[in-house]
Amino acid sequence: MEKESGEMKQSRFRRICVFCGSSQGKKSSYQDAAIELGRELVSRNIDLVYGGGSIGLMGLVSQAVHDGGRHVLGVIPKTLLPRELTGETVGEVKAVADMHQRKAEMAKHSDAFIALPGGYGTLEELLEVITWAQLGIHDKPVGLLNVDGYYNSLLSFIDKAVEEGFISPSARQIIISAPTAKELVKKLEEYVPWQERVAPKLNWDVEQLEYPEDYNISR
Repeated sequence: MEKESGEMKQSRFRRICVFCGSSQGKKSSYQDAAIELGRELVSRNIDLVYGGGSIGLMGLVSQAVHDGGRHVLGVIPKTLLPRELTGETVGEVKAVADMHQRKAEMAKHSDAFIALPGGYGTLEELLEVITWAQLGIHDKPVGLLNVDGYYNSLLSFIDKAVEEGFISPSARQIIISAPTAKELVKKLEEYVPWQERVAPKLNWDVEQLEYPEDYNISR
């Protein structure tokens, strides 16, 4: 939340989903950014949805939110539940059948998405929610926490795809980036969904996404 005329301004978000690495990365700035993001969510009374576990950046951001008194929901496939694989999740744990259900469940419970630095899994989750936004399946903001320019190369690639005609200039606006948690969350709060839609309606039939009937990721 932000102060405005001496009063606290309530965030538009109840829960934000954070994608991030199960490793801590080589730079301490990545670890600091994860903790900073967790504290920023707490300061705005925003709960956390994430992929579960206590290792890597995932563990740092979840512990920061939990320590701040906000609710933490960790969504994790049953095959990754053993503690030797992911550590012990803080807060609420929701076990799902597989990785597909994990992403759908995380999206269903979230009002926005933020990607901290991470590897293949983080990129896969990030690009899927961006694609869902492009297709009109949801209109939730998607942000990159671009710590020390970690995502500069990805953003350059996306700009190249726009230049070459594979991504529309309007679809480029889906991705919001900032170097600090405070600045990024502020941008997400101010985000206005773009209007060009590919899908005929926000709520596609779940069969098209290959998820069970009770999943609904749209807002």
